[in-house]
Amino acid sequence: MRKMKKFISLLDCTTDELNSILDRADELEKCWNENQMPQCLKEKQVGLWFYGQGFRNRLAFEIGARAMGASVSYIPGELGVNEPLEDIGPYLQNWFSMLIVRCKRQKDLKGLAESISTPVINALTEIGHPCEILSDLQFIRKRRGTLDGLNAVFVGEVTNLGMSWLEAGNRLPISVTHVSPKKYQADDELMHRLRKSAKGRISRSEDLWESILKADLIYTDCWPKSESAEERKQIETDFLPYQITADLLSQAKADCIFLPCPPVTRGQEVSEDAMKSPLCMNFEAKRYLLHCQNAIMEHAMN
Repeated sequence: MRKMKKFISLLDCTTDELNSILDRADELEKCWNENQMPQCLKEKQVGLWFYGQGFRNRLAFEIGARAMGASVSYIPGELGVNEPLEDIGPYLQNWFSMLIVRCKRQKDLKGLAESISTPVINALTEIGHPCEILSDLQFIRKRRGTLDGLNAVFVGEVTNLGMSWLEAGNRLPISVTHVSPKKYQADDELMHRLRKSAKGRISRSEDLWESILKADLIYTDCWPKSESAEERKQIETDFLPYQITADLLSQAKADCIFLPCPPVTRGQEVSEDAMKSPLCMNFEAKRYLLHCQNAIMEHAMN
């Protein structure tokens, strides 16, 4: 297996590599449960550089890295704001064996990754959240026994989560349908690029009802951000018909999985009663952030 120096998007990995990471994540889950974590990061220095307030991925990376023997440090500041990336990267390369970064702009993360030989992992940018989606896929695979033929429905605009789901459809033998109002859907150029040589099927739809009836997985993200009251009203008008409710979920297949991505905004992308549906498995699924991110770190160090 080739040595991976970066994990910026799911497209950085081949299909075999993604399956290998998922297989290893299952093994590391067992190691965790038996308190026998491999010390594959012993004497390694892991730097966590996180923009924003998200805590789930950050804590899972820290807990996992320490459990595998690494020393972990948090890097202050925001990527590329006070100093140019070509200056920052070489400094960090002096001290760290691996960098795990959450930042506003993917181009900044790519610039950092290209400026150094240290492995870099994307913990979230504006157009990618590969660790989150791969960990959810690990959970789904554990539930179903296989990812082959999975019919995943992503509801929302093309956010970092939506983009990573579309990339998953490119790399894995699954069906990914992006459901949203038409003006928020993935554009033709993006769809063409991701459909090219895709292992799975990638499609768009404005029909939430029809998509849910066929879904093995329903995944949501929050509504678009708004700058004004007028804009908020328009977004509500556009997206309220796409809200996932308990009534909608009652029409889904009995073994369908509902994963509204946190932080969840009740009354917007999901209703209060939808969060109480037996199909909603958020808390159980996010347990796999730890195991899958551990496998990603191990794979990056190879």
